[in-house]
Amino acid sequence: RDNLPAAASFEQLDIRSEEAAGLVRELAPDLINHHAAQMNVRVSVDDPAFDADINIAGLINLLEAARSAGTARVVFASSGGTVYGEAGDLPCSEGSTPTRPVCPYGVSKLAGEQYLHYYSEVHGLGYLALRYGNVYGPRQDPHGEAGVIAIFSERLLAGQDCTINGDGLQTRDYVYVGDVVRANLASLDSPFRGAVNIGTGKETNVVELYEAIKAKVGGAATAVHGPAKAGESRRNVLDVSLAADILEWSPRTPLEEGLADTVEFFGSRT
Repeated sequence: RDNLPAAASFEQLDIRSEEAAGLVRELAPDLINHHAAQMNVRVSVDDPAFDADINIAGLINLLEAARSAGTARVVFASSGGTVYGEAGDLPCSEGSTPTRPVCPYGVSKLAGEQYLHYYSEVHGLGYLALRYGNVYGPRQDPHGEAGVIAIFSERLLAGQDCTINGDGLQTRDYVYVGDVVRANLASLDSPFRGAVNIGTGKETNVVELYEAIKAKVGGAATAVHGPAKAGESRRNVLDVSLAADILEWSPRTPLEEGLADTVEFFGSRT
């Protein structure tokens, strides 16, 4: 809207707050694209109550406001990297793979999907939960525990050693941020209600990832192995055929190309 209220300091609002709920009621948006979250797996393991307070109570706060405001649809950032847990058969599929998360973050994201289903069934709120793989790309925060590609890129460019947790053979489905943006745009007008994987269908382990980034950066920095982290699944890769069917979406950016863009971005900041 062109007439946003003066109090709309979006970057400062806490999704658990009455101010955030009040803004939703005031703006009465047709659609909410909900990405605000506590998104660090290790923080969720250390403090599950904090994770749930933001990711579950915060979502409910906004959904209640959306219901009273007459909002028609919510696009929700879920986590294909965590809601499936230690899946037996790969790639993980929305229809056939059990959702058994092994970290509180995955539990809270799955709970968010269930609350959206409730609001859909009881209150008619449309929704689509995008189950992301490991999203990466330019502008990702390299200073937290999440975002291994950003962390490796910045450290290698600075000539600093990198820490690989455990043996580094744990795999993830790394999906480029530009492809994720396209998935969100495709979701805005889709009538589908439910969860959809957004990934590449290809798994890469951390050692392979480090070597690929190191090859682009060069230098004398090395990798050291630290202890494995609690709450992290061993393997993850996503079946993205449903996204192709209902959103006409598929990933376009190969990992090598996405890594090159990411390294170039972090290199331009040094």
